[in-house]
Amino acid sequence: MQYIHQLPEWPAFTWQAHALEPLLGQVRHQQGHLLGRLDALGFEPRTEATWRTLTLDVLKSSEIEGELLPPESVRSSLARRLGLDAGGLASADRRVEGLVDLLLDATRSYDQPLTSERLFSWHGALFPAGRSGLHRVLVGAWRTGSMQVVSGAMGRERVHFEAPAAELVAAQMQKFLDWFNAPGPLDAVLKAGIAHLWFVTIHPFDDGNGRIARALADQQLARADASAQRGYSMSAQIQAERNTYYQLLEQTQQRDDLDITAWLRWFLECLGRAIAAAEQTLVTVLAKAQFWAAHAAQPFNERQRQLLNRLLDGFEGKLTSSKWAKLVKCSQDTAGRDIQGLVDQGVLAKAPGGGRSTSYGLTSTTLQ
Repeated sequence: MQYIHQLPEWPAFTWQAHALEPLLGQVRHQQGHLLGRLDALGFEPRTEATWRTLTLDVLKSSEIEGELLPPESVRSSLARRLGLDAGGLASADRRVEGLVDLLLDATRSYDQPLTSERLFSWHGALFPAGRSGLHRVLVGAWRTGSMQVVSGAMGRERVHFEAPAAELVAAQMQKFLDWFNAPGPLDAVLKAGIAHLWFVTIHPFDDGNGRIARALADQQLARADASAQRGYSMSAQIQAERNTYYQLLEQTQQRDDLDITAWLRWFLECLGRAIAAAEQTLVTVLAKAQFWAAHAAQPFNERQRQLLNRLLDGFEGKLTSSKWAKLVKCSQDTAGRDIQGLVDQGVLAKAPGGGRSTSYGLTSTTLQ
């Protein structure tokens, strides 16, 4: 089987500009509209929207690779770095901190050159212990062995893709870095899609190539927005469409020419859906900001503020006094008094249904 990196013209990608221009224009319009809404939110809600978006990015980029990170740890790590209140959130482990470091460096320093050393530091952040599961990983260096993408049970494996030979990686990555950093007329959104495909086709590391490829796309998208504020998560949308994602990657990497129009079309469509999905994040952030503006004078204690923020963020499951006591590490009596105080102020109400333990939720007037 021949792969696109084996073609004599590699990596001179081509695409049908006329087929992509309407989509590109539409996505650019969506980006502008979303950035305008973010700017209108004010500093604190804008920072919270970025926090929510980056949390999704970290969680979903790992989920694509089959790794489920603890959401509370990711939220906590990002909250501390963005200067938000991390009270009540779990501390983060080294895996989480590493992926957060990677993504923040890609998006906050989007205008800085991409170098091999920067990529090596990202790779080291992904694998702080030098292992991926039970397997040792060569960290902070280009791979030295062959690389195949394989699925299926042992003895019935199916090879989806084989990357360039290890001895070609350094030269191919230098060509990629020169292109990535070079100014030029190519739109940054298209460049994001090409960068993602090009990087995962070289597959320069032992592991972590997919997560780094998505971070590179995020860096180019930040350049397209000319902003480190992130209002949409491309990784979350890719995860939702991961079957199509892998199918298109495979089809594109096995072509007998370098026309990547189909890949770029899907990338633009996926980006458009990611931006559309981000509208709900803005609705939630705006509702939370309006709540605190309306209740600025009410005497909530610190635990009650944490509780209300949890509910406004979308508390998973039912809120009971025993659950709240465990979350904030206080006695059940104290948790009960916290909740009853919010009920007396008309902010919380008992949930209908009852059952073995009483649960509570925000009142309908609170959510208006």
